[in-house]
Amino acid sequence: MKNFALVGAAGYIAPRHMKAIKDTGNRLVCAVDPSDSVGILDSYFDDVDFFTEFERFDRHVEMLRRKNAGDEIHYVSICSPNYLHDAHIRFALRVGADAICEKPLVLNPWNLDALAEVEKDFGKRIYNVLQLRIHQTIRDLREKVLKNKSKHKYLIDLTYITSRGKWYFYSWKGDIEKSGGVATNIGIHFFDMLNWIFGKVQHLEVHYSDRKKVGGFMELERANVRWFLSLDRDDLPQKAVQEGKRTFRSILIENQVSGGFTDLHTEVYKDILAGKGYGIEDARPSIELAYRIRHARVTSGDKEKVHPILRSVIGK
Repeated sequence: MKNFALVGAAGYIAPRHMKAIKDTGNRLVCAVDPSDSVGILDSYFDDVDFFTEFERFDRHVEMLRRKNAGDEIHYVSICSPNYLHDAHIRFALRVGADAICEKPLVLNPWNLDALAEVEKDFGKRIYNVLQLRIHQTIRDLREKVLKNKSKHKYLIDLTYITSRGKWYFYSWKGDIEKSGGVATNIGIHFFDMLNWIFGKVQHLEVHYSDRKKVGGFMELERANVRWFLSLDRDDLPQKAVQEGKRTFRSILIENQVSGGFTDLHTEVYKDILAGKGYGIEDARPSIELAYRIRHARVTSGDKEKVHPILRSVIGK
């Protein structure tokens, strides 16, 4: 049995990590969050030491390490705001634990190089939750694509619309300096999946970008991708609205629907605990891509390269 600590226990994604820790037969020893709305802990563990001040949490974890009585932390699960991931990863390694961090690992590509040095310094591992790589449908698709020796490039339409209210833009998620913006905050998993299956980015265009939505075109080694990401409810397809849905996700590959959106945190944890897992270099391509999108100049783009939904937004 391994001992876990959790940073960001009150966050939206934290319960998936709690469940994964429990489902894999391990123990959550302590947790921290500035908010004390963490009653969800009781659904999984009832003996967790909880802190609202990181300094006291740090002191407690260090005490467990020095005491060396079986409660020392082996893994730190990180569910904190994106801009704090770097610091919390460093904390994990400093106290002798491996880090399991939510997406994105960091916001800027050069931070990955610094973290690689920290890994060497402490002899510990940094893992990123890249759950779409675990999904069997996605793995099967990758194998099929890699076996295809023709020079044909797949045509892909990626659409992810998840409507968010005013609160979003008052929180850290609405601050591009803290979240990385729409492309990073809600697009990073999809960009990782596309890079993993279809290869490196050879050409990138951004056709529209504001705080609620971003879209464009990219040419990968084995695919041409029109992509659109949005937080705006008005972008939802009419059918989704009629069905009362607030989220619409679709990957069309040669006009065929591809699945792969199931929550797989427990499988990610099993993979890591089995000595596998995805680390810094695996996370690099999607972080570099999201960074490029964030700083790209918006261009008009040829009509056939513009995502179908985005055409109505920009009047093409």
